[in-house]
Amino acid sequence: MSGPLHLGVALDGYGWDPQAWRATLAADPDTLSPLSGRYWAGLAATAERGLLDFLTIDDTLMPQPGRREEISPRRLAGRGDAALVAARIAPATRHIGLIPVATVTHTEPFHISKSIATLDYVSHGRAGWQPRVSSTAHEAALFGRRDGALDGLSDLFPEAADYVDVVRRLWDSWEDDAIIRDATTGRYVDIDKLHYIDFSGKFFSVKGPSITPRPPQGQPVVAVLAHQGPVYEFAATSADLVFITPSDETSLRGILDEVSAAGGARLKVYADVVVSFGGPGDPRSDALNFTGAATELVELLLQWQRLGIDGARLRPAVNATDLPVIVDEVVPLLQRAGRFRTAYQDGETLRTRLGLPVAPNRYATVRQ
Repeated sequence: MSGPLHLGVALDGYGWDPQAWRATLAADPDTLSPLSGRYWAGLAATAERGLLDFLTIDDTLMPQPGRREEISPRRLAGRGDAALVAARIAPATRHIGLIPVATVTHTEPFHISKSIATLDYVSHGRAGWQPRVSSTAHEAALFGRRDGALDGLSDLFPEAADYVDVVRRLWDSWEDDAIIRDATTGRYVDIDKLHYIDFSGKFFSVKGPSITPRPPQGQPVVAVLAHQGPVYEFAATSADLVFITPSDETSLRGILDEVSAAGGARLKVYADVVVSFGGPGDPRSDALNFTGAATELVELLLQWQRLGIDGARLRPAVNATDLPVIVDEVVPLLQRAGRFRTAYQDGETLRTRLGLPVAPNRYATVRQ
């Protein structure tokens, strides 16, 4: 595969290194808290300066990264809601895509559908969503509605697939031209262009329509992080792009074959890589822990592109130091190789930037 390489960045806290907070505050004790809107707006501005496709904002049901019940006093603790953080970033940026993580296991699809649709409106078509499952009993205990006896992947991902299906149907429950706003006739909305989705399945029964009109993109971009077969299948049925975690060329070839075998040939495939340009990074990461120079990273990404990836999502080990290297060194190297854009296109939606097709409204097609 040749042509332009797509590039996004994954953001969480002060970075993906578990001790990123110490390195950051040691260098600058006045660094803003990750609970500050200005902190996130600053990161987004840096990422946008690098002309990146999108940024993702991580989220879990736990106050610290990972799924451990025990809270460590030596790790960053406390996080904001990723979708709300994305909404704060939206007016501080003009081009970069915004993809928050939102958990599906203990939440309702109605709420996520309107949250991401609203983000798409306030960002003028730059929204996405990364659904995440939650498998532990202590996460379930936060909600008090389940006993925590979840049947592993056998229930989690079928439930997640139904969840995404409901969300997508709710996004389609208003036709694009349902809002009339005709003061002369006194009609604000054409009620014939609002649709009950009437979804009934094993996990959800949702009538609809949404309370939020169809998003500007029609369907905001859905991304899935996948490490194994059942998740590749979930991505193939539910997502537009998939983040994979190869460690070398051999594993990359194998993963690409697995994604294709799971029905994901149409998916945009991004390789996840933790990047640290001067530190240990996060050796325990599920993604490749890259600790070389910017030139070596570019060589790696271009080689992986030749093997079949569409792009990469880079996870800065320490945001304060590694994100600027991505923007000021990695991106220029890709530009000089003719593999990365030199400017954004004004008014471009995230779907358009990623080369995704226009999303037709399933209910409008039926009505016609």
